[in-house]
Amino acid sequence: MDPESSVELVRRAQAGDQAALNRLIERYRPRLRRWATGRLPRHARDFADTEDLVQEALLGTIRNFEHFQQRGEWAFQAYLRRAVLNRVRDEIRRFDARPRRQQLPDRAASHEPSPLEAAVGHEFFERYEAALAVLSDVDREAVIAKLELGCTYDEIALLVDKPSPDAARMCVTRALDHVARLMSTR
Repeated sequence: MDPESSVELVRRAQAGDQAALNRLIERYRPRLRRWATGRLPRHARDFADTEDLVQEALLGTIRNFEHFQQRGEWAFQAYLRRAVLNRVRDEIRRFDARPRRQQLPDRAASHEPSPLEAAVGHEFFERYEAALAVLSDVDREAVIAKLELGCTYDEIALLVDKPSPDAARMCVTRALDHVARLMSTR
């Protein structure tokens, strides 16, 4: 028997010959990759690609290798191809089971309180909004960037056109002081 035939390589690999197993993988991985290319529909591709599917199929086959029954020269290739096809089907089923994204209209408004409203209460939030309305555009954007968006002072400096992060910090500090004074008088 040809020592490089798939039948012989499978027999030797099942007997524990690691070199024979490696030779089988080297032989079939490129064939499987070529065969599997394009089998997973574009809409179902997430983080998995053809190489991932082939790799997972090969690993699964190796884990259960002792159960494979050789029935001819092309049996192992057919078995591997079936394993890749099963992985493709699993990936499609996984995709189909995921909730679908829906585009919300730009003007969609929630009747639920915002996270900020829930945290500080509706009345406090109204006073906060009223105080923000009195601020200059720059101060308002600086306060919103810091408190609501969690921006760093570097980011705020870029956002409100301040020369440095320290200048942005001073802008935010002064604006927050102004907001606090306005809120306490209302």
